[in-house]
This record gives sequence, C-alpha cells and structure tokens, in this order.
Amino acid sequence: MTPATADAIPLYPRRRLLGTSSGGSTSLRRGGRADVASSRPYRPGDHFGTIDWKSSARLSSARGSDEFIVREQFAEEIPAVVLVVDRCPGMALYPAGLPWLHKPAAVRATADVLIASAHNQRSLLAYLDFASHPGQNPAGTPFWEPPRAHGNVWQAGLAERLDEYLDLEFDAPQDSLERSLVYLTTVRSSVPIGSFVFVLSDFIDPPPIGAWAQAVERGWDLVPVIVQDPVWEQSFPAIEDTLVPFADARGEGMRHVRLSESEVAARRSANEQRLSDLNHQFVRFGIDPVVIGDASPDAVHAALLDWSQSRVTVGRGR
Repeated sequence: MTPATADAIPLYPRRRLLGTSSGGSTSLRRGGRADVASSRPYRPGDHFGTIDWKSSARLSSARGSDEFIVREQFAEEIPAVVLVVDRCPGMALYPAGLPWLHKPAAVRATADVLIASAHNQRSLLAYLDFASHPGQNPAGTPFWEPPRAHGNVWQAGLAERLDEYLDLEFDAPQDSLERSLVYLTTVRSSVPIGSFVFVLSDFIDPPPIGAWAQAVERGWDLVPVIVQDPVWEQSFPAIEDTLVPFADARGEGMRHVRLSESEVAARRSANEQRLSDLNHQFVRFGIDPVVIGDASPDAVHAALLDWSQSRVTVGRGR
C-alpha cells in the first residue's frame, strides 16, 4: 500500500497552531522569524520558549504574584511528521502466518496511514531508527532521514523505502527508543515545535521517564503507538497445565514451558498492569497513545481514526 491508496486521518495538534498550511512551499509574506499573533496566560503544556518574560515580569509586579504570559506566533512552517520505529528483536518475535500479532505488518500498516495523512496536510516527513542498514550504518547508530521538501524524491518514495527498511533485520539495541528520543533533541532544529513524533513500538521495555520529559519540553506532539498482541502481551490466555513454546524477546531461542494456574494469573496481571502503567505515565505528560492489537489495514486505520477523533472531543471540552 502506498500513500496514494492508504486512507488518511486528520492530524489534529494538541496545541493550537496559528497560520496557514504551507508544507514545503516558501512563504511569499515578508516578516521576521517571530511574527507575534497574540498573547495569553500560560497554560500547562506550553513550551517555555514561548513565554514573554518581560510582559510576565510586568504583570507579576502589578498583581504581586507569579504570572506568565505566552506569545502565540504565526506558524513559520507547518509541523513535520516524524516516524520513530523500534526495530529491536522483540518487534519481530512472531513470524507472519502465526495466530499472533505480526508486529512488522502492524507497523507498516500504521506507517501507510500516517504517510498518507502527512501528504494530505502537506507536512514534511522524517524517519528514525537504530537498526542496521547495509552499506549505510551498523546497528546501534541512528539512521535518520530528516524532513525534506514536499516534492523531494525521499518524500515521494517514503512508503516504498519504509517497506525496504522494515524488511531488514530487527537488530536494534533494546534501548533504541531511549536513544531515539535523545537523538531527536540533537536535531531539534530540523523538527519544528508542534511537529508530530509518532513512536512505533511494543513498549515492552519502555524508555525512562526522563527521556519522555526531555522530548515533551521540546514542544513536539508525541504520539506513542503501542503495538502489542492483545492476548499474549496486553493480557494472557488461560493455558494452565498446557505445554506451550515461549520465544525469548531478545531473539535468544525458544523453550517449552508448562505454567500453573497461579503462574498464568500472575502473568496476566503483570501484562495488564504493564499496559495500565504505561498509559498512566503517558497521561502524566499530556500524551495520548494509540494501541494497535490487529495488523489488518482496516483495524489499524480504525484505531488511528479513533485517536484522531478523540482529540477533537477533548479539544472541544477544554
């Protein structure tokens, strides 16, 4: 599937952006890099870089309390759409054809929708992973395709190139998500404030809280896409007293295990609690994740569309 045939979804930012959609086009309007549209009181989640410190100081002095004023500016450029893909061995744990979630297919279907959505609103696209790319970089080093102009060859062939990337080895290190979030802070000049950063992973080994905090401070719209099997990872089936094969998430082989009723209950509780804790952590940072448990394009599109529409509902309720 390519962006021309995939179904797009609206990409609603959490923070209202002023200005018109310009994508890769050059603006004809003259003006500085900080054209102020208006100002308003600070709200939780606003980027510290938008605070007007002089106005805040004057207002604080007049009221005798700490008050902060935020500048709202016309958009200098439309936000980019960044795809961060976790390609650690656990993401390729279940081969295609088995009755479990095939995560590479789920990631590819998710990417198809997001690429189509970026094209639909004329956003620039970017891609990041930490896996090996033959002839380009070894595993454990960043493979970074920065946002490019709309008519660029990279932009036009992103879906095909992404298919190629996902067909390569899933050999990224276990901490590749943390490395990705840290790396993005080093190229923040290429990723404008308000850009969508979609992080595609099963989050079995989630990044530390500090990595999310740093990324949130950059003013990006972070969207974790949690790709987990609904039976074996989001919960756990009733397989007590049954000999079943278990694969190691780090790709270190397979072993057969017989679990007792109490062990099955413990695994189910641990898996459900892990997902609950993950969602709770994201809520603390004002991040709304998407949970993908079915790799079919229709199911993936439905999950992303529900996420998109929920943003409209939340926005109207503010």
